[in-house]
Amino acid sequence: MTQGRPLLNRRLAEFGTTIFAEMTALAVRTGSINLGQGFPDTDGPEEIREAAVRALRAGHGNQYPPGPGVPELRAAIADHQRRRYGLDVDPDTEVLVTAGATEAIAASLLALLEPGDEVIALEPYYDSYAACIAMAGGVRVPVTLHPDAATGSYRLDLDELRAAVTPRTRLILLNTPHNPTGTVLTREELGAITALACERDLLVVTDEVYEHLVFEGEHLPLATFPGMRERTVTIGSAGKTYSFTGWKVGWVTASPGLVAAVRSSKQFLTYVSAGPLQYAVAEALRLPDSYHDELRADLRAKRDLLSGGLAEAGFEVYRPAGTYFVTTDIRPLGESDGFAFCRALPERCGVVAIPNAVFYDHREQGAPFVRFAFCKRTEVLHEAVDRLKRLAS
Repeated sequence: MTQGRPLLNRRLAEFGTTIFAEMTALAVRTGSINLGQGFPDTDGPEEIREAAVRALRAGHGNQYPPGPGVPELRAAIADHQRRRYGLDVDPDTEVLVTAGATEAIAASLLALLEPGDEVIALEPYYDSYAACIAMAGGVRVPVTLHPDAATGSYRLDLDELRAAVTPRTRLILLNTPHNPTGTVLTREELGAITALACERDLLVVTDEVYEHLVFEGEHLPLATFPGMRERTVTIGSAGKTYSFTGWKVGWVTASPGLVAAVRSSKQFLTYVSAGPLQYAVAEALRLPDSYHDELRADLRAKRDLLSGGLAEAGFEVYRPAGTYFVTTDIRPLGESDGFAFCRALPERCGVVAIPNAVFYDHREQGAPFVRFAFCKRTEVLHEAVDRLKRLAS
């Protein structure tokens, strides 16, 4: 305390150490299998790692790279958007490279919000969304995705979404494929969001970092919908698709005006980052489609392995249509407090998971749900499943 004031400002007072840091430390302390934090336990393609080594040795990016990102990566991002989705993106004016998707989210919200602006976010939401909205002085308005035990999935109530929009709403913050529920928004849902955004003149920031990890349905970028090209900030990342999460290379694609706005805030955050790695990611984005097909097939099998094991252990399982994560309901195990359950699980079974309540404003709605990550080696998942069977005994 100085001058009678707390050291941490009021906007961030509700945010302490992230649950990921807490649970990862618990995994290390107890020697547990960490199915909490969403990072792979193997590296991505060897040729992409070697591309980073070549860039380092050649001196590419060892000094400050261009603020918007190295031209090779911006061109690769534009080419990716064109090949995959038919989006014609100018690499010079409509692409911005960031320090991972996390910085892209922060820079977008800091640029586009005025204090008091309302931001609609689908809860449960990735925890940095709440912190970034707070740092920008915005007001978060959660719209809850609801679990449907009959279908084993989560769905968006479009009436709730429409009702959440007020004259103070500035933007909608979307995430599809969605972390933590694994929901992939459908064409009908995205069409309804498009109609709402155009009718109410809203911006949309859409986090699409799991775009290549869709097991059922298809990923449809919101920017491809009529009227959305000029009002959508699309966020992508290399970390999840290429299994180099520590490289922290992400990007924004949007119309020139939106990119210029986001760049204005981004330049005062990291300014630039990961110079040599940007050259490697440019090569990664040009890998053949077979790479993505094999990655999906591998993760789909791991999803099914872990989901089946969790069901055998007594959890109610919501099988995800995409991402790295599977959400479970612990009430069939006689539990109702996800925090207490996750903090006790390492001692009970030697496995770490994340309580979904940390991703909710309405904590009671997320209280009985727990998230597990399946982006691990198959033998690790088999061992985790064997350990979790202790819950059913």
